[in-house]
Amino acid sequence: MRVDRARQLRHGHTDAEALLWRHLRNRQMLGLKFRRQHPIGLYFADFACIELGLVIELDGGQHNDDTAALHDRQRELFMREAGFITLRIWNHEVLTQTDAVLAKIFQTLQTLTPTLSRQREREERNSFEERDS
Repeated sequence: MRVDRARQLRHGHTDAEALLWRHLRNRQMLGLKFRRQHPIGLYFADFACIELGLVIELDGGQHNDDTAALHDRQRELFMREAGFITLRIWNHEVLTQTDAVLAKIFQTLQTLTPTLSRQREREERNSFEERDS
């Protein structure tokens, strides 16, 4: 049942999710594997890096009201108790400031991988530069 729901969520993705996925899939970011709509307890993480315990949640305008904000806080608390850090990003940021969002994710990943080798840092920096040119 949960697998079916995850599959359904993956097929009904937003433009922002599709754009970010193009940059996270196939270990493009620091060689780390990300999963889309990954079930964690009662919730589905938009993107999850199991190896580092990072969840990336993309939020639309519906997350501005008080009820949604309360739900988001409860969700983050659950994720934290399950061993995950949640990085929340607005959909419009992904769509209009993609490079800044990718840099923010990259920086977060680096703080979670203090033993990251200099070679892997250089490789990631080079791949960022190649994409930008």
